[in-house]
Amino acid sequence: MTSVRGTRGARAHQPGSGRTAAVAAVLTAVTVAGCGGPPDTADGVPPHRGNPSESRSAQPSDSPSGGLSASAAPSASAAADGGDIADCADGDCAIAVSQRVTVPFEGPAGPATLTVDELGPNKVTYTVTSGGNRSRGGASGPGQGCVTVLRDRGSSNVCGRVSTMQPSAQPGAVVILMAAGEDGTAALRIVSG
Repeated sequence: MTSVRGTRGARAHQPGSGRTAAVAAVLTAVTVAGCGGPPDTADGVPPHRGNPSESRSAQPSDSPSGGLSASAAPSASAAADGGDIADCADGDCAIAVSQRVTVPFEGPAGPATLTVDELGPNKVTYTVTSGGNRSRGGASGPGQGCVTVLRDRGSSNVCGRVSTMQPSAQPGAVVILMAAGEDGTAALRIVSG
């Protein structure tokens, strides 16, 4: 005779019954968690809704406050500083970019650069380098772009529909918005906190 301990109330295993219920419960929880509720804006940017981007050494924000606010579309013609990349040296500018270029600016960890890698009608890709960190962003399609948030310990990126967003200052961070334009000119906005 075999003795079984610790199985009080145990039932014989019925293939698939417990596993199916567990999988269904997990799928239901994931589906419900993905729906509704306010968007996650830990770094002041909306959740990812567009093309994927790469980010190195991402750091969450220390501040729960949002970094973007609704405003007029960030078109290249609305770039306040025109097209002079020297205007970005202090970490605050709004310029129109119509060609591949490297824009130096002051980041939270010292000198930083944004290099426009590719530019075309409704398309932009770029690389931001700050300290030992590098973040890449790219988007294509009407109203598409990326927001990069630089902190002294790293960066985060989100790409997607940005046509109604304006970056706003965040303490200890530089917020970059790069929006593709229909005519092949991108709007670049850099805001330091």
